[in-house]
Amino acid sequence: MTPSTLNRFEAKVRRTEHCWEWIAARTVNGYGKFGVGGKTCVSHRLAYEHWRGPIPEGLNLDHLCRNRACVNPWHLEAVTQGENLRRGIGSPGVNSRKTHCLRGHEFTPENTRITPRGCRACKACAAWYMRGSEKRKQYMRDYHKRRKEMGVAW
Repeated sequence: MTPSTLNRFEAKVRRTEHCWEWIAARTVNGYGKFGVGGKTCVSHRLAYEHWRGPIPEGLNLDHLCRNRACVNPWHLEAVTQGENLRRGIGSPGVNSRKTHCLRGHEFTPENTRITPRGCRACKACAAWYMRGSEKRKQYMRDYHKRRKEMGVAW
């Protein structure tokens, strides 16, 4: 950044004890926006590149402070998209931190399979479901047989 651009940038930052809060325009997701050379850039990326250096190819910046409006370059870490999602508070992050399935079975290597979509599935629950599936099928066969014997019309 040129000195004049850096001065404009700094005028839009309120430094607190922890974060450097972006007080100017933001994206709909809460990230700071800053115009440079006729283009709109995301402010935390500019701060990282100015104070820490280039962002490695294929990596995204993760806000370690969880504050999207923060432009403190030491609150940012270059990580993969997958790691950024796992660390977050959205469903990928919440689900990746789960240690047990909904029925209380622990996610261990022996009890967990990865689905084609990349999700974890509990093998114990799948076995329980399949046993139940056979019971349901038998129940429905018996149900239809009884209806037929009773002469009940559909």
